Amino acid sequence: MAETVLRAAIIQQKAWPDKSASLAESERLLDGVCQEHAPSLVLLQELHGTHYFCQTEDPSLFDLAEPLDGPTARRLSAMAKKHAVVLVGGIFEKRAPGVFHNTALVFEKDGSLAGYYRKMHIPDDPAFYEKFYFTPGDAVRNDGSSGFTPIRTSVGKLGVLVCWDQWYPEGARLMAMAGADLLLYPTAIGWDPQDAEEEKQKQKQAWTLIQRSHAVANHLPVLVANRTGHEENPEGQGSGITFWGGSFIAGQQGNFLAEADTESSCTLVADIDLSETERLRRIWPYFRDRRIDAYGGLTSRFLES
Repeated sequence: MAETVLRAAIIQQKAWPDKSASLAESERLLDGVCQEHAPSLVLLQELHGTHYFCQTEDPSLFDLAEPLDGPTARRLSAMAKKHAVVLVGGIFEKRAPGVFHNTALVFEKDGSLAGYYRKMHIPDDPAFYEKFYFTPGDAVRNDGSSGFTPIRTSVGKLGVLVCWDQWYPEGARLMAMAGADLLLYPTAIGWDPQDAEEEKQKQKQAWTLIQRSHAVANHLPVLVANRTGHEENPEGQGSGITFWGGSFIAGQQGNFLAEADTESSCTLVADIDLSETERLRRIWPYFRDRRIDAYGGLTSRFLES
């Protein structure tokens, strides 16, 4: 079996309300990693072009939204073309008046838009008030495809999911069943600084573990890009969020190939052997042994005893 190795990179960064400053930081880190390591695929974090504005519900913040072909998308396109890299970035998308999405964009090496993914699972937790801003992605898109459809690129089929999606094995499984070669999770997650240290570590370990488990259960590499740095609540409510970084690249058995610390703006690079998926699925045939005749209950909200 021929070996197919993909060099992939992740950018972990701070971000600010000023889009120009945030995108300049994305570009600075992208320039550096491409010049030094020449990756073929680069993943940016969720909403990297702005601060994490969902800490509060403020109608004026809808002004941050852009269409799929807006200025942030054009800048990302230029970055991808400049470095001849498949680039996964993200925007706060304005689809129509009153319809907004948290959207990942995938650009080909020539700068063309390979596809997009609209976040499917939308949280509404203290300091993560995303349901105020984001409409969930369509379960069935206009072209008839599932919302969980990998994006075809020159480096493979990318199963792009976003942040809160990472807690759901169903999304990862559906992407894998549709032929994804990798799972990618741009993310924005952190701690309340007032939480006890033990609780912080439990949260971060759970977050890392669930995504490594998607690699194991589907025999797919997993790339996770989180933001870092402390961001104040713009209304002064609470103590803000300290984003915990911890971005990583895992192989098909959940093994770490690269891992970031909690505080640095940095890049990660790993060479991923994509042929491992075929090898592992031959000796650990999870897909063969799935009892699809017995899983009907998964489409219910809850099973009453």
